[in-house]
Amino acid sequence: MERRVVITSAAAISPLGDREDQIMRRLVDGVSGVTRMTDDGLLYSYLHCRVFGAVTYPITYNFSRKYSKTMGPVGFYACQVAKEALEKAGLDKEFISSGRLGVAFGSTQGSPRVQREIFEVFFSKSEFQYQRLNSVDYLRSMSHTTAANIAKLFEITGRVISSSTACTTSSQSIGFGYEAVKYGLQDAMICGGADEYDTLSVAVFDKLLAASHSFNDEPHRTPRPFDRRRDGLVVGEGAGAVLLEELDFARKRGAEILAEVVGFSCCNNGGDMILPSREGIVRTLKTGLDNARLNPDEVDLISAHATATKIGDIIEAEAIHDVYGRGPLVTGLKSYIGHAMGTCGVLETIFTLYMLKHGTAIPTMNLEEVDEKCAMINHLRQVQERRLETASVQNFAFGGVNTALFIKRFQ
Repeated sequence: MERRVVITSAAAISPLGDREDQIMRRLVDGVSGVTRMTDDGLLYSYLHCRVFGAVTYPITYNFSRKYSKTMGPVGFYACQVAKEALEKAGLDKEFISSGRLGVAFGSTQGSPRVQREIFEVFFSKSEFQYQRLNSVDYLRSMSHTTAANIAKLFEITGRVISSSTACTTSSQSIGFGYEAVKYGLQDAMICGGADEYDTLSVAVFDKLLAASHSFNDEPHRTPRPFDRRRDGLVVGEGAGAVLLEELDFARKRGAEILAEVVGFSCCNNGGDMILPSREGIVRTLKTGLDNARLNPDEVDLISAHATATKIGDIIEAEAIHDVYGRGPLVTGLKSYIGHAMGTCGVLETIFTLYMLKHGTAIPTMNLEEVDEKCAMINHLRQVQERRLETASVQNFAFGGVNTALFIKRFQ
């Protein structure tokens, strides 16, 4: 039996801030969270790209040593947003540890900062340096450190899913959490993703000639999804968490319902590991619409993956047009915060939740002149105050992984 799944709380750490009012105000005002990189002495001098989406404000963590000792930077991010989401939702301790709450949370690669510290010791071949290794360093750096630390912190005994699929990490986490609740495997799931900033992440895309570099002296002008002058993505950082609950369970405990998750799809291109596939994206969007029992004309807004890469934006625009025609409004939210890697899906979902709630459609920033090869879809060019009923968040990752999530205003 299929059950209805709703979102009852959300929390974010993003380059635009960590409070709903602050984030929404900056989105409406067109404020960029992209800034100039600082020289960290690693690969900086070799990079063409010198900008990134940064979390520049202080975050107060109140985790005791018992819990914090197994957290690297990405673990702190993840546990902080999970803590805020669970506190907002008001779930009691008994339920949290009952086995009916699960975790679906991930990151691109664990904590690269901690991994680097480990390798520095390893390659030093020094006994003195070896003494620097900590017995919990692996736990701080492992690929599933976010989910494991959340489960430990809150004594969660339900299922643990830790996706690590690059740019679809957190959208997969939400989708898999949705399926776990929908099919009765759990009554609630805390879902999301986190990624810390690391120069290596920038270097990967810089080496692929896919990172923005033309606006190093004007960081706020990049990335530029769908724009004729776009020149690549901007790496970002942050974390986000949403709590999914079965509808009747949420109603019985009087929870605030922010939106309903009505569909999800995850498909692979079955081909190239890097280049996006028009056919693969089309398949994912159609599968998601079928899962959500929606017609294309019932979707009001699409949060596109929109990385601002030359080829990626064109293929995505073509695929959107193949499925939706020129119907729904299309926005690229990475234009405000950069590409937050494994966190992008959940942050874009949270921003979309805010748009549904406030009846405000946020446009793609820096879209000054639409590339004629991307012009076949309905680009959102300015803020629109309008009632939005249904939205889709779509993300695509290296390895050919595609996701599409569908959320509706609850009624």
